[in-house]
Amino acid sequence: MPAKIPATVVTGFLGAGKTTLIRHMLQNANGKRIALIINEFGDLGVDGDILKGCGDETCTEDDIMELSNGCICCTVADDFIPTMEKLLGRDNAPDHIVIETSGLALPQPLIRAFNWPEIRTRVTVDGVVTVVDGKAVSEGRFAHSVAAVDAQRKQDDNLDHETPLSELFEDQVACADMIVVNKSDLLSTDEASGLVSQLRNDSRKGVQVVKARMGALPVDVLLGQGIAAEDDLEARHEVHHHHHHDDDDNREDDHHHDHDHDEFESFVVDRGEITDPTAFAEQVADIIRSHDILRLKGFAAVADKPMRLTLQAVGPRIETYFDRPFAAKEPRSTRLVVIGEAGLDQAAITSALQK
Repeated sequence: MPAKIPATVVTGFLGAGKTTLIRHMLQNANGKRIALIINEFGDLGVDGDILKGCGDETCTEDDIMELSNGCICCTVADDFIPTMEKLLGRDNAPDHIVIETSGLALPQPLIRAFNWPEIRTRVTVDGVVTVVDGKAVSEGRFAHSVAAVDAQRKQDDNLDHETPLSELFEDQVACADMIVVNKSDLLSTDEASGLVSQLRNDSRKGVQVVKARMGALPVDVLLGQGIAAEDDLEARHEVHHHHHHDDDDNREDDHHHDHDHDEFESFVVDRGEITDPTAFAEQVADIIRSHDILRLKGFAAVADKPMRLTLQAVGPRIETYFDRPFAAKEPRSTRLVVIGEAGLDQAAITSALQK
């Protein structure tokens, strides 16, 4: 059976920066073919227009589908499932699907939809990314303009849930595998650290909370989480069971911004053969926890084993498998790429991984 196509769900309130984050991702996709499903409604085609201008062969206009009949969590059967079937049935299937929800959408009903018989064998939820407006949340608001969010509700005649913003925000956090504190450059160091700590305490164990400016996150951080969220619905409890709506119009962030990833860094650690893959994976997990590493991936040579060991970590969750034999003249060495927020203690991490 062919491997399931991974899908990333991007959620968050109006103005949090979802569209900007996705645009930046497309501009730095490194050849990965990404298809987009954008949930807008009414006459507001802003996000689609922004993203259709990405000008990248990895995401053409044919790869962008807009759902404009109402909140995606209210129109799963009528809108979302047929769109997914159409996308999955194409001859040139995408490498990855990114779904930008309306800001008022509840993420849980959308994740449940991935278990529908029509699509469950062909696609999986790679991860749920919740984008928050760091400045607004630090000031006790959930969006830059609560009035704009309420106005948006009134525009959607199909909205069948009236949820308090506080509960909707809690649902978005409860469902997240990664929380992006966007607009972190508008916060002081103490404000940013306090908000990150608060969101970590409010979310499930193992959820990554990262800071971003203008949605600029490395693609390797956003995609490839491998969570299979549709199999983990019990942990993503809903605060309520009604619905809500919000469009995703990030006009304040949506202009082109070419950012290098000053807030993130990556480096390579080389070492010789390892002797015990299980013990090494446990060692790596401990190092990841100690140094708050976001991603770690690479290959290892295991003593007395002809096959190369692949190692991939999302936070402390590690997957290892033997992928192929070493070539005849290929050096039997171990090489790991470490990715994290700026300020990693490279010397300490390198020393720990080389022990």
